[in-house]
Amino acid sequence: MVQLGVLALLTKAEVHYLIATAIAVEVAVLHNYFWHLRWTWLDRPPASRFAALLRFNLANGAVSLVSNLVLMRVFTGWLGLPVVAANVLAITITSVVNFFIGDRWVFAR
Repeated sequence: MVQLGVLALLTKAEVHYLIATAIAVEVAVLHNYFWHLRWTWLDRPPASRFAALLRFNLANGAVSLVSNLVLMRVFTGWLGLPVVAANVLAITITSVVNFFIGDRWVFAR
């Protein structure tokens, strides 16, 4: 929801949909890291929150950024889907991959 909200606000402000997607993804990555730290992997506190944030941003952030930009270009740029609907599809496609990266690397036991 954070990513979609930021994307909707930025595109309404006439920011190009790919630039808006990149910004929205990063905001969502940071938001998700703190929720994962406090909720999803609460039982696995990292030795260094900063190191875990870097790993999370490198892994989930990179996967999210690349996949969202590519998928948004396909869904919106080529297929003409509305920006928010296209982003829902992009988020859905990358969610499972990001969970496993977080589970196996960022917050590994």
